[in-house]
Amino acid sequence: MRVYYRPDYVRAAYAFDTTRKARWIAESLAAQPIAGIELAVPEPVSEAQLCTVHDTAYVAAIRSGLPRAVAESSGLAWDAGLWTAVRASTGGVLAAVRAALDDGVAGSLSSGLHHAKRDRGDGYCTFNGLALAAYDALEAGARAVLILDLDAHCGGGTYSLIASEPRIRHADIAVNVFDRYHPAAPHTLQLVETAADYLAAVSTLLDALAASSQGYDLCLYNAGMDPFEGCAIGGLHGVTRETLAVRERMVFAWARDRQLPISFVLAGGYSGPRLAQEALVDLHRLTIEAAASVH
Repeated sequence: MRVYYRPDYVRAAYAFDTTRKARWIAESLAAQPIAGIELAVPEPVSEAQLCTVHDTAYVAAIRSGLPRAVAESSGLAWDAGLWTAVRASTGGVLAAVRAALDDGVAGSLSSGLHHAKRDRGDGYCTFNGLALAAYDALEAGARAVLILDLDAHCGGGTYSLIASEPRIRHADIAVNVFDRYHPAAPHTLQLVETAADYLAAVSTLLDALAASSQGYDLCLYNAGMDPFEGCAIGGLHGVTRETLAVRERMVFAWARDRQLPISFVLAGGYSGPRLAQEALVDLHRLTIEAAASVH
């Protein structure tokens, strides 16, 4: 199974989990390999590709750093390395989608995606690789694409970019109201307030998607680990490591049982006083382990 990464993912000078954890996880995979995982190097996305979902002036601001307020609208301080980093990590999302269409399952160590809007970044997200990759999958021949977002926060940026495309469906379960939106059918957003309801909500959503009359040729999975109770940004008390391990097994088994190609990205997950860097890496490895188990 191919998982995409290149050192350029972490080229930005600004040090934060979103700009650093891809390297931590790649190093972890080198030190403690997961059977069946092959780290592959993606090509960076082009400026022209970015402009298919983002405003050209916004893309230019991320490239040049001007105007600075626009270039830093994601919340990440700008430097020339940011342009290199986000082009690389967005390219990884596209590569993972193409690989999943060929092989059934693939991923990228990318994060910082689902809050980005057409003309600005938001919530540590610069370019919306989820939306771009969904459109790219359609170009590659997919008839319908499902974006499954299980990050702690709402994926309002992604929804704003795909809502008018009937071949893409956005299914979102969040535990935090940041970037909340009000989707029109068939898109869904559910806010879960108690940990006891979390896995049931995921199971119910997957059952509903399976029962839908619309079939999918790809699931693009935004596998956030920030619902974890120890995560200071988005965590929900009572959502444990085992909760998230069960969630990951559930999602990938659901895709396997339906022979549905699935590609994943890392999404949220932030170290802090109650979540050490090593523990954060361990959480994200749950996604990769679950994906590898169904390949």
